[in-house]
Amino acid sequence: MPDTYVKRSRIAAPAKDVFRWHMAPEALERLIPPWERVKVEERTGGIDEIGSRVVMRMGSAPFATRWIAEHTHFEADRMFRDVQIRGPFARWEHTHLVEPDGDVACYLEDRVVYALPMGAFGRVFGGGFVRRKLERVFEYRHRVTREALENERLKTRIK
Repeated sequence: MPDTYVKRSRIAAPAKDVFRWHMAPEALERLIPPWERVKVEERTGGIDEIGSRVVMRMGSAPFATRWIAEHTHFEADRMFRDVQIRGPFARWEHTHLVEPDGDVACYLEDRVVYALPMGAFGRVFGGGFVRRKLERVFEYRHRVTREALENERLKTRIK
């Protein structure tokens, strides 16, 4: 049975700007926390292309693992979804959603439906660890997004 993790934050920037920031080719690298050993090795297409993929190397030798994610859904200025094709989870489906909150703010939501390998055993022995890791990673990602976009809007208003 899969688990669901949701992180939702209000960002003082228009939804379109937040979505487009996530579409930039370097966005994924900006969102990888510095303490995570993750390297983007290859990518085909962008998030707006169904079937495009990202290949990442996670961890260090000899325990490094490859994670392949494929983009499966896209709605311009609103959402995109990627699923794990190969990687550390038995299931991983990540939906990135941006919802307007008026003209100058929005809500950024990351929803991850995931299952650990080894069924109930994996859930019992790794569930708490993975949940805490997701909370830390997505807290970082939302903070980076908020700071980048709110600081950019502040610079624009000052000029």
